Amino acid sequence: MSAQKNQIIAVPTNIITGFLGVGKTSAILHLMKHKPDSERWAVLVNEFGEIGVDGSLFEGQHGKEKGVFIREVPGGCMCCAAGLPMQIALNQLLSEARPDRLLVEPTGLGHPKEVLQVLSSENYRKALTLNKTVTLVDARKLSDSRYTEHETFNQQIAIADVVVGNKLDLYQEEDKSKLLDYVGKHGKIGTEVHFTQHGEMSLSHLFGEMTAEVYASHHHHHHGEQKPLASEQALPECGFLAATNEGEGFESVGWRFAPDMIFDRQKLCRLLTNISAERIKAVFITSDGVFGYNQTEDGLMEMELNDTAESRIEMIATSVDTGLESEILACLDA
Repeated sequence: MSAQKNQIIAVPTNIITGFLGVGKTSAILHLMKHKPDSERWAVLVNEFGEIGVDGSLFEGQHGKEKGVFIREVPGGCMCCAAGLPMQIALNQLLSEARPDRLLVEPTGLGHPKEVLQVLSSENYRKALTLNKTVTLVDARKLSDSRYTEHETFNQQIAIADVVVGNKLDLYQEEDKSKLLDYVGKHGKIGTEVHFTQHGEMSLSHLFGEMTAEVYASHHHHHHGEQKPLASEQALPECGFLAATNEGEGFESVGWRFAPDMIFDRQKLCRLLTNISAERIKAVFITSDGVFGYNQTEDGLMEMELNDTAESRIEMIATSVDTGLESEILACLDA
């Protein structure tokens, strides 16, 4: 009887996906602000890079005391190796949080069909109820073949129950109609399309069961040797370590820094603003406090955080500059 009582059953589960820099993190942070106070939410977040920054960004604003539980799966597509990294993290998260809702954020370069397959497998058939899959899209990218010809970008639209055209405040007049046409050609019949800015998504977009059929799909990644992720290694005596990753036509580089390495906030902002990358996420302990950074081609967003265990930064680009290490270290508070 007690075993049945402890079972986790039919947790409403949403995948929130979208390509690099579209605003998934902002959207999830916005949803958390409007989470019913009585509910416990769990967020499983996947990152392309090995360092893992999103967990710190989320926990720095919405922690367990607010009914939000976070688990990261860094290092690339979490559905690889038969979904084992994802299943381990998900099982731990469900056990700890016993949530009223689960949000799953695959990396912008991940394959949502495979994530759906893991979530709909026999292992989770009783524990989870798949609700609507939400895909965020920056409609301005529909004029860029690097996006429209990218398999992952199109797969994200193809599996969506709800497409949210984010960054509406930056659109030209024709961008909305372009997105509606594109979803009509590449999405499922009946896909909802909404528009917003700054990731200000309605909770109502999450409600209702998923209508997507889960198709078998296979993909290949560059994995290299199996080795411990940089997010899990002990920091060396120098106080920092770096890690790189590559796949899907992109590269990442990231660093972790010991908590006693304090940075100059103004120097950091100047450096981050001048780095050319598709995506930068960071959490830094500075002499002014703890701050999170989220940068896309539209600019740098800075947010004050409650706390973080250590400073971390991750950058994604078609070609990354590993020489940035000396420039970041130059931002240490003298």
